[in-house]
Amino acid sequence: MGNDESSAPRAVRLSHQQVRVLAHPLRTRLLGALRVRGPATATKLAEMLDTNTGATSYHLRQLAEVGLVAEDPDLGTGRQRFWRAEHDLTNWEPTDFDDDPDARAAVEWIEDNQVRQLVENAEHWFAVRHQWSPAWRDAFGMSDNVVTITPARLKALADELWQILERYRTEADPDEPGAEQVEIFLTALPLLAGRRPATPPTAEEER
Repeated sequence: MGNDESSAPRAVRLSHQQVRVLAHPLRTRLLGALRVRGPATATKLAEMLDTNTGATSYHLRQLAEVGLVAEDPDLGTGRQRFWRAEHDLTNWEPTDFDDDPDARAAVEWIEDNQVRQLVENAEHWFAVRHQWSPAWRDAFGMSDNVVTITPARLKALADELWQILERYRTEADPDEPGAEQVEIFLTALPLLAGRRPATPPTAEEER
């Protein structure tokens, strides 16, 4: 707990090669599981993700080749190999890959997959929310707002919100009674033309 350097997240700015490797449904789930749950063997990951050890072993090696995961020598014993995520966060800008059609398609798949994950998580929550306490039911949820803003200010807003999330993350105490892991999505999308609120006609349009 605290704001020392050891609590700062290890982040990676995806390279063209890394984004092409990561754009795979099992690889994204493997990397996510290692980041959230910590080091694990291929066998344990196969159990968690409802797949087979051969698949997890193969795809872990693919992730390791581009530096997204690595073996943890401190945990392995004999033939048992533990894998760990090499970073806590993955960063990129969509325009990073404008010069590479394959990498651009890969990052678009990753972004589409994030939306699918959000929908899946929301649907699961709706199915089990009655099992949670009133305090959690009131704390969870989604909201939206419409802001008129420039690209520069939108970027500044996203950076500020991210700093707030990082402060809460670094101050978190896993042993605090009642604490749960919560996934928070930050999304900014344009208000499409067909959904824009009606605006008063101009003087020219009224004539």
